[in-house]
Amino acid sequence: MTSKWPIQYPDRIQLYSLGTPNGQKVAIALEEMALPYEAHRVDIMAGDQFTDEFVAINPNSKIPAIVDPNGPGGESISVFESGAILIYLAEKSGQYLPTDPAARSECLQWLFFQVGGVGPMFGQFGHFYKYAKEKIPYGINRYQTEVKRLLGVLETQLQGQDYLLKEGYTIADIATFPWVGALDWGYGAVEVFQLQQDFPNVMSWCERCRQRPAAARGLEVTKLT
Repeated sequence: MTSKWPIQYPDRIQLYSLGTPNGQKVAIALEEMALPYEAHRVDIMAGDQFTDEFVAINPNSKIPAIVDPNGPGGESISVFESGAILIYLAEKSGQYLPTDPAARSECLQWLFFQVGGVGPMFGQFGHFYKYAKEKIPYGINRYQTEVKRLLGVLETQLQGQDYLLKEGYTIADIATFPWVGALDWGYGAVEVFQLQQDFPNVMSWCERCRQRPAAARGLEVTKLT
């Protein structure tokens, strides 16, 4: 592992990531939870994720992934899948995942709403709308419609409250707001969805999350450029 990504602080959590929405949310969590970590930039455009060094951490060759040298029982542990990493870090730090059973369940529901819905659908929209060499109207329209529906779900949930849970800021917010931000900086689709006009609760929440000092720091970790 040290051949490609030399480790300077072996006693810290090692983050292998890039500044995509999925990568951002783990960096934000580490900053919010004040967990000591060392960040390594995985250039997915250059194929870093397929190297033996990275596959040893994440057999699925996706960012982000972490290695915690002080895992359960004091043993080193690798964790992949961003949602699983957020749960792991929340349980390790005792932060941003409610302990009340009902609130914990609600938090995990919204986390999986992001993992199973927001991430895949927003990502597919971005692919067809911006990155695909061939513009396929069916693909663009299909995912644009679904993104708009998901934004509507968030807009309703955020009515009259600052965060996705009434209890306050959680890993569900950390997981989700970077994807909303990507509609702007990643895909240039603010006007496509009329975000300010049609989803004011979502945009206020996104800005509220983004302005948190720790979140602002996390957004700068392993940036795309």
